[in-house]
Amino acid sequence: MSTEKENKRKPLFSGTDYAIFRRLMSYAGPFRKQFIISTVLAIVLSVLTPLRPYLVGITVDDYILTNDFNGLLLLTAISFIVLIGESITKYYFLYITNWLGQHVVKNLRVRVFEHLIGLRLSYFNRTPVGINTTRTINDLETINSVFTEGAIQIIADLLTIIFVITFMFITSWQLTLISLISLPLILYATYVFKEGIKSTFQEVRTAVARLNSFLQERISGMKIVQIFNAEEQEFKRFDAINADHRKAQIRSVWYYSIFFPVMEMIIALATAMMVWLGGRLIFNGVGELGDITAFILYLNILFRPLRMLADKFNTLQMGVVSSDRIFKILDTHEIIADTGTLQPERLTGKITFDRVWLAYQDEQWVLRDVSFEVPAGQSLAIVGATGAGKTSIINILNRFYDIQAGIISIDNIPVQQYALHPMRGRIGMVLQDVFLFSGSIYENISLRDPAITREQVIEAAKMLGAHEFIMRLPGNYDYNVMERGATLSLGQRQLISFVRALVFDPDILILDEATSSVDMETEQVIQYAIENLISHRTSIIIAHRLSTIRKANQILVLDKGEVVEAGTHDALMANEAYYHNLHTRQFESV
Repeated sequence: MSTEKENKRKPLFSGTDYAIFRRLMSYAGPFRKQFIISTVLAIVLSVLTPLRPYLVGITVDDYILTNDFNGLLLLTAISFIVLIGESITKYYFLYITNWLGQHVVKNLRVRVFEHLIGLRLSYFNRTPVGINTTRTINDLETINSVFTEGAIQIIADLLTIIFVITFMFITSWQLTLISLISLPLILYATYVFKEGIKSTFQEVRTAVARLNSFLQERISGMKIVQIFNAEEQEFKRFDAINADHRKAQIRSVWYYSIFFPVMEMIIALATAMMVWLGGRLIFNGVGELGDITAFILYLNILFRPLRMLADKFNTLQMGVVSSDRIFKILDTHEIIADTGTLQPERLTGKITFDRVWLAYQDEQWVLRDVSFEVPAGQSLAIVGATGAGKTSIINILNRFYDIQAGIISIDNIPVQQYALHPMRGRIGMVLQDVFLFSGSIYENISLRDPAITREQVIEAAKMLGAHEFIMRLPGNYDYNVMERGATLSLGQRQLISFVRALVFDPDILILDEATSSVDMETEQVIQYAIENLISHRTSIIIAHRLSTIRKANQILVLDKGEVVEAGTHDALMANEAYYHNLHTRQFESV
């Protein structure tokens, strides 16, 4: 509500709005030629539009009332040429403004997405997916209307009003003055409409963002909704959000339904006053019938842009609001600093953590003074209770987050000295929650990388034991897995993620609880895939099931962000400390 009150107090265009508008216009820079052409066409259109009523007035007075048939044909031909010229000009004007808007929006949308994929994960952890979807789709479409219905159209309408009034004064200053008596009423009605519709537009945009966010989450989590029989509760929440959206839309419709009839009444009053005065002038012998005919047309042309100006100003302002939201995303500097210059083609894979401290917020430490070393080609298993900091270790190794203190090195070189993209390209990850995109199995494994051939994918699948189940699917490697791999089992999805990791041939491999969500039989297949995958590679394995890590060269035990034990499985069991208790409890529960 406070936002709405602030909007009502806010002037049509504040200094901040002008700054945002100028920044938006800068994106039209590559299309300066089209922008200039559309402005020139707006000027031409504003001259041609009032020229037709002027010619009609001359036709009535000089040729129809005098029975000059040849002159009538000539003026009719000229009027027809003007009409054709106006139509062609309007066609190109509308086409170029829409072309300009679509190209600006396309470039801006690409830039927003490019910026989003470069943001650190903490931004996405606290920003709902629906909000980013709304910004990238709906808000950018609103920006398109700035070009198609906003700035250039407002310029064209204002020029049309100026030229129409000029022609009206040239035709008859008396009729012009009486016609413009209603102008203050129109301006007042326009102001009231503008202020009212502005607040409703804000409410509509907010409601749309809430709808998108709600639907994104519920559709993605529909399985949970149905498992826990929460359909009725979620439906009620959606109904309430949808009701707010409906109310906002109805409020905007109400303003339109009041504004346009009021405008029609004012226009009708102005026309009646003009006809009354024009009739008196004709009766007194100082007026012309052609003037009244021309003025009826003038008034229709004059009041049409006046009726629409308020709507277009609101469109422009909503475009500025949407631009502000988009620019806030572009101005979000939550980006991992990519200042490294090293771009190795291969890594030997030695990993060193030296007194590493990490906090996601303030000094709420997730990792405390963590130190360990993984020699090249060996495996490290990390175990610990939920929240111990296991996943945080692999996140900072990939530089998804920056650490507050300490040094993380690969091949004895701090990770900050590596260029981010090449370094991540040498580190493969298999996560517990496998994400598959809509598309074929081949596309999900290769991620549409043209450097990866189908033969490489098939070879990797055979090596990991995934080829057989893929060949049993309709279409084999061209089988469409649907969104998030909904048509595949957990084990099948996990195997595909292993093939995906292998086909990119990483030097360092990270497995984040890759077997925790599958049954024992599938785990045996996946365990075979893991052994092939980590062979001759440096690997870090985060495991919930301790039975899967006995063969690791080293086991790191974490508790509340600190290393409490480290060693081989046999050595840790012999210590009869934290790991021994953890292992014993797990197998007793089994």
